[in-house]
Amino acid sequence: MTATGALVVGAPDAPAAEAASVCSGRPAKTVPFATGELRVYKARGYACALAVAKNPGKRRPMTVSLQARGGRPVVDQGNFTRQAGPVTVHALNRCVRASGEISGKKGSTGWILC
Repeated sequence: MTATGALVVGAPDAPAAEAASVCSGRPAKTVPFATGELRVYKARGYACALAVAKNPGKRRPMTVSLQARGGRPVVDQGNFTRQAGPVTVHALNRCVRASGEISGKKGSTGWILC
């Protein structure tokens, strides 16, 4: 509980850093689109994705989807203020594709991390 409090206190004025901290690993791909950006991270045998709003604040429809080749997509969808996700899939030796949508505007990666 103390560690969680330290993370929140450590970056209160940095929504981008806060959003990035929810996925572990190194940034693998960022796809900007009109209302935000899709971020994909790679860590060991896993991939993680989230869709982050360009202007956080009011609730609006957001979706993020991440799929490993040969598997079903993992989706987080709803009305959020800042981001959709994170979603994680096992991606050891497998390509993944991700997509994100915020207020009807979309971004996607195609197959990456192959």
